[in-house]
Parts: sequence; structure tokens; C-alpha cells
Amino acid sequence: MSLDVSPQLLADAEKGEVREAEFVETVHTSLPYAYDLIASLVGELHAGSAEIADNQTPPPDEQARGQLLRALASDAIRGALQRHFGVRLAFQNCHRVAVFPQDPSVDDRLARFTSIRGQLLNQSPELRDC
Repeated sequence: MSLDVSPQLLADAEKGEVREAEFVETVHTSLPYAYDLIASLVGELHAGSAEIADNQTPPPDEQARGQLLRALASDAIRGALQRHFGVRLAFQNCHRVAVFPQDPSVDDRLARFTSIRGQLLNQSPELRDC
């Protein structure tokens, strides 16, 4: 799944002048499921008392799953979203997105979530081919 890049943004990139806010808006319009899920988790994180916000619900369809994979597998997209929302993102399997504050007090929790053990404990037969 590719981003739907406007001709103007592409021209700016060819000149070397890209504003991150325009890139994030392109991500938002091109990958709305992924963007909205992350935005929702950020809202949960800021509204609650939990140290992380975590999505454990599989996407509704393969297009949505593809959006998550595209957003979180791309260093540029993932980094821009982290800076935009002021959080750290973590990803397991093909749908489990977690949002962590940038506060170092949750570094241990982030390390556990992204560990080999964390990945193995998050396996299930339903997610085998996702």
C-alpha cells in the first residue's frame, strides 16, 4: 500500500524541502485506519492512568491490516507519527499496536513489550497467517 502523495508534496521532496506536518497529513489521508487507531490510543493514554495504551483487536479487514503494516514498518512514517503525537509506538504480530509515553519511567515496560518473550507470549493460532 502506497501513500497518496500530492503532486506538490512530491515536487517539494524532489527539491529537498518537505515539511513534516504535510507528510503526516499525507499519512493521515492515505492510511486513515492506522492513523485513527494510533490517535485513539494516544487519546486513551492521555485520558487514563495506565502507563500504556494497547490495541488487541484485529483490524476489520485486510486493507486495514495493510495500513497498520505500512505505517509501522516504515521508519519514516513511524518516526513522523511518534513525533507528531509525542509518543513511542510498539508493534507485535500484525495488529497489536501499543502507545508509550516518551517518559523514561516506562522504558522497562516498553522493553518487555518489544522483547522476544513478549512476542512469543502474544502468539495465537488465529494470527498465524496475518
